[in-house]
Amino acid sequence: MADGAGHNERREAESVAGDVKHRRRVAQDVRAAREKLTSSTGLERAFETELVRLFAQYRVGAAIPLYVLAAAIAGAATTWLPIVTVAVWAALTLLAMTIMVVLARNFLRASEDDARTLGVWRRLFAMGEMLHGAAWAYLLQLLAQVPSEDMRIFVLFCSVMITAVVATLSATVPAAVYAGLAPILVVVGLATVTSGASQALMLAMMIASAQVFFVLLARHLYGSAVATLLSRAEKDALFVELEQAKANSDEARRRAEEANLAKSRFLATMSHELRTPLNAILGFSEVMKGEVFGPHASDSYREYSADIHASGQHLLNLINEILDLSRIEAGRYELNEEAIALAHVIDDCAHMMNLRAKAKGQVIRTHVDESLPRIWADERAIRQVVLNILSNAIKFTPQGGEITIKVGWTSSGGQYVAVKDTGPGIPEEEIPVVMSSFGRGTWAIKTAEQGSGLGLPIVKGLVDLHGGGFQLRSKPREGTEVIVTLPANRVMNALPPVAQEKKSAA
Repeated sequence: MADGAGHNERREAESVAGDVKHRRRVAQDVRAAREKLTSSTGLERAFETELVRLFAQYRVGAAIPLYVLAAAIAGAATTWLPIVTVAVWAALTLLAMTIMVVLARNFLRASEDDARTLGVWRRLFAMGEMLHGAAWAYLLQLLAQVPSEDMRIFVLFCSVMITAVVATLSATVPAAVYAGLAPILVVVGLATVTSGASQALMLAMMIASAQVFFVLLARHLYGSAVATLLSRAEKDALFVELEQAKANSDEARRRAEEANLAKSRFLATMSHELRTPLNAILGFSEVMKGEVFGPHASDSYREYSADIHASGQHLLNLINEILDLSRIEAGRYELNEEAIALAHVIDDCAHMMNLRAKAKGQVIRTHVDESLPRIWADERAIRQVVLNILSNAIKFTPQGGEITIKVGWTSSGGQYVAVKDTGPGIPEEEIPVVMSSFGRGTWAIKTAEQGSGLGLPIVKGLVDLHGGGFQLRSKPREGTEVIVTLPANRVMNALPPVAQEKKSAA
């Protein structure tokens, strides 16, 4: 019953956690959809801002290399154009570059950008990029008027270089890419139409092909930037969820510690409050059962007194088991370790339980290796382990059954205690149930045997405190075997005799 209730509580907790997670995910989806509907690019507002910010950072970072590139091309252009014309073009180009740098720095210094401000900045950057592209297109238009083969190669180089610069630096704002490349394409087209020469047509086709290639490259860079932002957002969301989960875990741990402390205080108080009247009940019922002050007027009173005494004893055992299990689970069970002989403990426990076994016609057989050395352990805990295992074996073994106890060496040099009965056995799926606190198997419920379901959990807890191992083997109609092992480091091997030196004759 307790195991089923705990399972239902876990299912309810998992269901509540799943509902909370689903509501959080729905809220995130609704917020993302709202931002996409109010966005001009179909992305979330945070992504749009970050993309424009990347554009501004690229522009500021590439300012000096662009100034150097413009100066180098201006120096080369003086080969075909007058110096004054080239100087005018250089001044216009540097002005356009400076305007872009100023706009980018102003955007980066802005503390926050709402939807309208972000749209204004995007349009300003597109216009600035168009001005920058127009300055370079002006140079191409000047060069196109010079009838020289070397000039055509230089024009092709300049157009490809500027197209690559615009496509790579402005990839995160697609409108700026198109605005920056449009003036170059227009100038090249007009020059081709006015010239009509086949060489000019070939040059225009090469420039147009280069622009198409770099536009596709810009789109790919834009997609990569968006994917990177999405990945970063998912990672940030994951970090937030991890922080929230850690906070919830810390809160749950704090509540668990408070509940455990409250449970410990409750058990400490109730153990005293229950044991005081319970000892009086046991004492008086034992006096009445033994008819110390004279025989009862009715035999039923004697039976009732025995029942009261047995029930009180069972309740006292239950209280002791609950307290023991609570101390073990809380890590407050202290071991009073000493050197003990495992064979001696087994003989005493078998002798104590022999009367209960004989009452059911059962036989207890022991096979103990008398050569076993002592072990370093808590004798009271080891006795409780053996008594709990024997008590279960006697309880669930039918009339005329047999219980076998074996004590010997383990393969690793430790010692073991194995208790095997000829009872009905336990189905494999019920073994975790009987190993849980207050868990009882199907056979125990059918036979209505008295028991709290704490015997085996206490055994396993005490064995774990000794660093040992616990194993339960059982199959229906084949009996049950419980094996308890103690590690080799608890075995006290006999010390070799001290060699005494012979005194030399005087």
